[in-house]
Amino acid sequence: MPVLQNIMENVLLGLDQLLQFNVLLALVIGSIGGIILGAIPGVGPAVGIAILLPITFSMEPLVGLTLLLGIYAASMYSGAIPSILINTPGTAVAVLATYDGYPMTQRGEGRRALTMAYTSSFFGGVFSVLVLMVLALPLANFARRFGSAEFAMAALFAMIVVIFAHRKKAVAAAMTLALGLFFASMGIEFAFTTQRYTFGQLWLFNGIPLIPMVLGLFAMSQGLTLLIDDHQESTLPKLTGSLWDGVKEAFSYPRVLLMSSSFGVFMGILPGVGEFMAQFFSYSSAQRMSKTPELFGNGAPEGLIASESADNAVPAAALIPLLALGIPGEALTAMMLSVFYVHNVVPGPLLFETRPEFVMGLFLSMLFTNFVIMGFMLVSTKWLVKITIINPKFIGVVVLTLSLIGTYTSNYSLTDPLIALFFAFLGYILNRLDIPSVPIVLGLVLGPIFEARVRQALGGAGGDITVFFTRPISLGLIVFMILTIAVFLWSARQQEKSNIPV
Repeated sequence: MPVLQNIMENVLLGLDQLLQFNVLLALVIGSIGGIILGAIPGVGPAVGIAILLPITFSMEPLVGLTLLLGIYAASMYSGAIPSILINTPGTAVAVLATYDGYPMTQRGEGRRALTMAYTSSFFGGVFSVLVLMVLALPLANFARRFGSAEFAMAALFAMIVVIFAHRKKAVAAAMTLALGLFFASMGIEFAFTTQRYTFGQLWLFNGIPLIPMVLGLFAMSQGLTLLIDDHQESTLPKLTGSLWDGVKEAFSYPRVLLMSSSFGVFMGILPGVGEFMAQFFSYSSAQRMSKTPELFGNGAPEGLIASESADNAVPAAALIPLLALGIPGEALTAMMLSVFYVHNVVPGPLLFETRPEFVMGLFLSMLFTNFVIMGFMLVSTKWLVKITIINPKFIGVVVLTLSLIGTYTSNYSLTDPLIALFFAFLGYILNRLDIPSVPIVLGLVLGPIFEARVRQALGGAGGDITVFFTRPISLGLIVFMILTIAVFLWSARQQEKSNIPV
């Protein structure tokens, strides 16, 4: 009974936080803004979060995070709109929605496909938030056993998984992660106040700031892509059929919904894995379990349900390692980590004890966000589809302009826009070469965490490096890392053998 009473008290505290006007306003604005960003091909959540990140620093932490999470979750929903209607993914992870969504549109079932995608996304989003509410506190309680050695190994494990999550691009991901770690090492090293890679430039004494890097790599590089690339004009198909057919049909596949949402949660918790891997495994599993696997890729409802429920289960799950351990697993949660730090809110095990009302308010805001998104998309579909044919070059100009303004106003320094421009061109080149840029941001965020924790662990142990091997949890993480590396190398070797012509 005391435990249940404590939970109810925290829920009431969270509701009190959620029902504040500024939080509700951020929830609605973030949800609608994310829907619009996701529906525009080539934009996506990273652009919106990067542009709004400097603005959220002046807000209360719950307000700012609610705004950013609304954009993150909503863009996952609406990214399916151009995928289904014009065979052009709205976001990078909406590719699989084209496999079965677009063939349904060609058969005159575009409205059915859209509402089916919305419903699947809604189920995955709500399911993952409920799992977050269940798992985050036990994981945080377990994390209380962590010392500096354990946190250092957890950060190292996150970096290793980020590399291997890129599969065939693992070598390129390792190089860009190393580049991010190099950027993280620049500036004044505070333990001994020594300069590292500052080259005598005063503006480098504080290191590479996160906001200009994020705005350059994600927002401005995407703006350059939209401006430079040629885009074919698209015509929207006529939407016919009942609005509720797809809603009812999605729930007629409960096993696919539950399995795919579970994949999304599991992949979201793992650092660096993200939505595409969750979609891939969910889609493949749904095809294997289907009675009609030959329909996949030709308008199979199960394929669309699997891909959409999986990728929308990831955003809430990605917050689990961030809230419980203070370690971000991917670029978007790494951006959100800066919102915590600006307001002196330290994510980790103690957050659940010192700020239960904030944590529960965040959980409830994510839960209600899914209802707002679902309701808005159902009543506004006929207008939302028109967003997909906005001229990309116009969007590119808007993105570049807002990014430069946001970069300057974040610190009112002329060097920040120059840094952002450097990373914009770097991001554009990396995208052209099909080299992942996300590891750079994770390297910039995880590098200082790893360095500080290693220094603390060695300092407490008198410089004895065996401290990482004598503590059970730290040793367990090291063993897990070795197994992860071994499995990746073995699978890569098997794939190489299978590709050798006989």
